[in-house]
Amino acid sequence: MFAAENGLRGDPRLQGISKAIRVVPDFPIPGIMFQDITTLLLDHKAFKDTVDIFVDRYRDMGISVVAANVNVGIEARGFVFGPSIALAIGAKFVPLRKPNKLPGEVISEAYVLEYGTDRLEMHVGAIEPGERALVIDDLVATGGTLSAAVRLLERMGAEVVECACVVGLPEGQRRLDGKPLYILVEPRLSVNY
Repeated sequence: MFAAENGLRGDPRLQGISKAIRVVPDFPIPGIMFQDITTLLLDHKAFKDTVDIFVDRYRDMGISVVAANVNVGIEARGFVFGPSIALAIGAKFVPLRKPNKLPGEVISEAYVLEYGTDRLEMHVGAIEPGERALVIDDLVATGGTLSAAVRLLERMGAEVVECACVVGLPEGQRRLDGKPLYILVEPRLSVNY
C-alpha cells in the first residue's frame, strides 16, 4: 500500500521525498533505473519527513523490534532509517547483515535480487518469541530482501507486523507471503542529477 492511498493523499511531504531521490539510469547494471536515496539524506527536510511519516504510522502499533538490512556497514541505506524509527517508537533495533559481518552465532537466509543473489544474517537471540516486528528498507523492487528478512524474524518467533520502504514497486509484495507492505513513494523513471 502506498502512503498516498492511506490517508496521506495530497501530503506535500510525499512530493518532497520523491523529488529528493535521484534517479540514475543503468546502475548498477544496464536497464536498472537506480533510485538513489543518498540525495534524500542530503535534504534535511525530506529526510526528517521520511522518518516522521514512518514514526507516525508505527508509534501506536505495539512494535518492539525494528529490523533493517545493514548491508555492508557505512554503505547501508535501510540502516539509515531503522534506528531512528526504533528510537522514536521505543523499540529495539536489530541489524540484518550480509554473510560474515556479524560476530557470534547467526542464522542465515538466502534471497534473490533484481540483479543477483545474496544472503542475510541475524544474531541468534536478537529476537524473543512473540515480539512484534517491523522490517524497514530504503527500496523494494522484487521483494527478495524483505522476504528473507521476514523469514529470519519468523524463524526466531517474531510476529512481523509490516514491511515498510521509502520507495518501491507494488510488485515487490508478491514475495512477502501476504505480509503488508507500506511504501512512501513510487519509483520515478525520469532522470535528475
